[in-house]
Amino acid sequence: MRLRSGVFACSCLLVEALGVALFLRGFFPVPVRSLPRREARGDPPAEPAPPGPGTVSNWTKIPPPLFRKVVIVLIDALRDDFVFGSKGKQFMPYTTQVVEKGTSYSFIAEAKPPTVTMPRIKALMTGSIPGFIDVIVNLNSPVLLDDNLIWQAKTAGKRIIFYGDDTWVKLFPKHFVEYDGTTSFFVSDFTEVDDNVTRHLDRALKREDWDLLILHYLGLDHIGHMTGPNSPLVGPKLREMDNILKKIHISLLSKEGEASLPNLLVVCGDHGMSETGSHGGSSEGEVHTPLLFVSSAFEKRNGPLTQPALVQQTDLASTLAIGLGLPISRNSVGNLILPVVGGKTMREQLRFVHLNGFQLSRLLRENTPAYEKDPGYEHFKIAEKSHGNWIKLYLEGNNSEILLNLGKKVLKQYLEALKTLSSSLSKQVAQYDMYSMTVGTVIIMEVLLLLLLSVPKALSSRAEFEVPLSTPLFSLLFYLMCLMLCAVHVVVCTSAESLCYFCSMSWLTAVGVMILISALMCGILSAITKILENSRLPLKNPVVSGCSWSEIDVLILAGTIGHVLSLGASSFIEEEHQTWYFLINTLCLALSQELCRNNFLLKECHPQHSTTVKQNFDSMGEASEYKNIDIPEAGDSKLGKATSSADFVKRSDKWISLASPWIILICCRLLRSLNQTGVQWAHRPDFGHWLTSSEHKTELSFLAAVSLLMIFSLVQRRCSLVSKIAMALGLLGVYSYRAAIGNVIFPWQHDSKDISKGITEARFVYVFVLGIIFTGTKDLLKSQVISADSSVKSTGLWEMYSGLVLLAALLFRPHNLPVLVFCLLIQSMMTKYIWRPLKFDAAQITIMHYWFGQAFFYFQGNSNGIATVDVSAGFVGLESYVEIPAIFLTAFATYAGPLLWAIHLLCYLSSEVSRSMYLQSSQRVPRSPPVFLDRVTRSYQKRTQKLLHKRFALLLLLSCWLSFPLLSLLLFVPLALCLPHTCSLCHSLLLICAFALSFALSHSLSLPLSITLFSSASIYLLLSFPLHYFLSLSLLISLFKSHFPFVFSPVLFPPYSFPLSLAVLTSAFCLLAHSPLHLPASLSCSCSVYPCCCPSLPLSL
Repeated sequence: MRLRSGVFACSCLLVEALGVALFLRGFFPVPVRSLPRREARGDPPAEPAPPGPGTVSNWTKIPPPLFRKVVIVLIDALRDDFVFGSKGKQFMPYTTQVVEKGTSYSFIAEAKPPTVTMPRIKALMTGSIPGFIDVIVNLNSPVLLDDNLIWQAKTAGKRIIFYGDDTWVKLFPKHFVEYDGTTSFFVSDFTEVDDNVTRHLDRALKREDWDLLILHYLGLDHIGHMTGPNSPLVGPKLREMDNILKKIHISLLSKEGEASLPNLLVVCGDHGMSETGSHGGSSEGEVHTPLLFVSSAFEKRNGPLTQPALVQQTDLASTLAIGLGLPISRNSVGNLILPVVGGKTMREQLRFVHLNGFQLSRLLRENTPAYEKDPGYEHFKIAEKSHGNWIKLYLEGNNSEILLNLGKKVLKQYLEALKTLSSSLSKQVAQYDMYSMTVGTVIIMEVLLLLLLSVPKALSSRAEFEVPLSTPLFSLLFYLMCLMLCAVHVVVCTSAESLCYFCSMSWLTAVGVMILISALMCGILSAITKILENSRLPLKNPVVSGCSWSEIDVLILAGTIGHVLSLGASSFIEEEHQTWYFLINTLCLALSQELCRNNFLLKECHPQHSTTVKQNFDSMGEASEYKNIDIPEAGDSKLGKATSSADFVKRSDKWISLASPWIILICCRLLRSLNQTGVQWAHRPDFGHWLTSSEHKTELSFLAAVSLLMIFSLVQRRCSLVSKIAMALGLLGVYSYRAAIGNVIFPWQHDSKDISKGITEARFVYVFVLGIIFTGTKDLLKSQVISADSSVKSTGLWEMYSGLVLLAALLFRPHNLPVLVFCLLIQSMMTKYIWRPLKFDAAQITIMHYWFGQAFFYFQGNSNGIATVDVSAGFVGLESYVEIPAIFLTAFATYAGPLLWAIHLLCYLSSEVSRSMYLQSSQRVPRSPPVFLDRVTRSYQKRTQKLLHKRFALLLLLSCWLSFPLLSLLLFVPLALCLPHTCSLCHSLLLICAFALSFALSHSLSLPLSITLFSSASIYLLLSFPLHYFLSLSLLISLFKSHFPFVFSPVLFPPYSFPLSLAVLTSAFCLLAHSPLHLPASLSCSCSVYPCCCPSLPLSL
């Protein structure tokens, strides 16, 4: 079946979307659920029946409430050390006094990731553990339909008042007799968001028409997002919270004289905050929050202060349900916090824990087929039987010491059973549907492999190819695979103990998926067979087609595949930035080696090389003189211009070219010191922390001003005059915005008292951003519709890129502006002094852009945890929370590095296409052109196929570049967050692999590449972290032993470099996480793998 490349790519993307959807459905586990909420209220269980006839317990109802009124004060992002640490003693004196000497119980509540607000509120009120899908739902919280404490209280006739975060109003609509919600996403508001809650407090405390009062304060969380936990704003906010708690506590105590029941004050946090002020991950600062119960019903504390006990955040729902005399939520996996009810009689305490155990055992029974074999269920039945014996003795009137001791023993049995039951239910939240995930992954892998195999034909002159489906569909292999997959499906679905989404689908749908998988596999095998058959035919153009793998190709392929393999270990995911740092540093070393070889060794070994390359650069020089076909720094380039000298490039440019990789290495090393990221070393101080401290505002202001000037210098050369003026005014507005919000100061400023939100200044910059982007869009449309001048298109692309650079400068924090400067500087140097002299094709340049884009994602201070997302960037220039602009700005600020490198790739490829078209139209191409120019010239003989080339290439990039990084993030980041240190076995295997792989590399790779690896490992010992010392040392020893006699040979490149990613070399035997085909490596290169069906391909896009 013959298909156009665009149609084929669209079909592949649709099938891939099916695989991704199936994978995601299996990845997000089905939560533990009981009956619907409308059926949740039923008769409570009675006390365990005493053994023997004639004795029956008369306690069959829910115990009465223990407290008359309950006030819940939830302080968003309240870390445990803010109350129990030095900051608590300094800024919260009243709370500290209550904790140390008052009638209170204090605990450290552990929250499960994701530590964001909406899932934490659900955990507090339902007692269940939300999944990672709630991170997405957190942006627009739906109505909570599960059984929860608020619904139980409303159904029981209790009156609830709420003030604070409007997430509660969205989760529990029509549940509050009075409420006032404030948006939680406008993080630049520190005061009004809390004043809106406190202004209702005095009036509410004087009233008697409520039973439950909930206050949710957001100011501390907003301060953390904007300035971090060590900000000077944290202390005054904690002092404000302390005064509010004091007012509430005194008011509750003053009303207890006339009441029969005491009141209860609960102080808690939904989550903590990391060292950078964000949250969402699993670091100790994010998951540990204080939990205080303050009531006159408790005994006054005396004696030395002890470390607060650790409880689960889900335990609060069960404890409050008992305290309010309500049924425990049916979906709760929490345990009763026993000290809160420790003042009651033994019979009451046993009744409380029995209700909790009965609820947990029922939930286990409804979600686990083999519940009777669960240790927690067995322990509960034993404790229930012992409880029945105790009831018999109690009803007989036995009040001896033996009865009390027996009650304590039964209570201990119950607590052990509750702990085991809760643990069993919590583990089910992390049980993924592996079968559905496997089927989805197989579909995605097959589609991507078929795309890669089809790229050479799709990008040929016809832009179409024969889809090998007719023969495989009627082959015996196809039917055998269908039967085998159907048999596997039957076995898996009939033997699975837990629910499986793919098994719940209709048999017709399942068989259709099996047929699709079989057809794709047979098509892939047929395509591979055809390629192998064509490889045996004689080559029509051996000059072009008979290519071999260069060392750069080996490094790019090994690095890309190795990075994918490294994602099989959670520790490598947590520290993924190390992988990218090592890869780009080693890439720079290999590029330096290639430059030295081209400038020195090849001249001596192949005299004709100098003449050939000179002709090549003469032609490129003529193209560079053409107006507006080059990207910045390249239009004025002297590289490749014809000179009277015999050299094809000026000597100064040659030495700058040789020094370029080392300059890039220095830039990358400086950027690594700017922001600590990852998990293991994120808490360590870095240059960014030093700059953002209040004592160094002058240094930060100077650095920001210099960075903005350099950004203008690097960007403006390619822009039109109007865009240059707009860029200059926009960058001036960026500095004015940062000065308005107090991040930097002007030279004439002596203080920062006049701090505002900078809305006017930010909107001033937005005007210029939109103007520059509009100008670039106009040029692009003009080049496509009105005129076919490629220089207009190139200029339009660059102006759009410049507008996004200006937007990134506005959203980046001042200390991160050097990241943007180095990004532009490295792009200019790579373009002018590396990519063009070395004549790389589009595939190699694409992967290099991808590598550097990923590295700059981490240079910004980002990580694989959502805790490092800078939410404050989404509110630059906004007076109130507007969802779509806030989401767009936050996403752009987070992924600015990869996006800018991706757009620069388009600019570069467009510039190369314009260059080649100019050479062809001017008829200045030499009669015997070099391979590079010959490839470009022949590739554009049929201009009518250009649109199809673009369409297929863009769709392929979209599939390979965007789908699988997201898929790997969704697959492995939660694993890294939940299980950060569970890969000791994996690391042990990697240590063994390090020796084997390094020994194999040292004896099988070419000598220059071996020296590259040796040098990378040696420098890595000095510049990297202790985690991989042992791995790098093993590689270093192997390579040194193998090539020691040749290390100091004068004809070889000197053995010095920055580190190679040993995470790549030592992870070859890890679990394959996702497709190694991150990028279309064969998008525009000819290779010996496709000697006949792969002619020289154009620099498309």
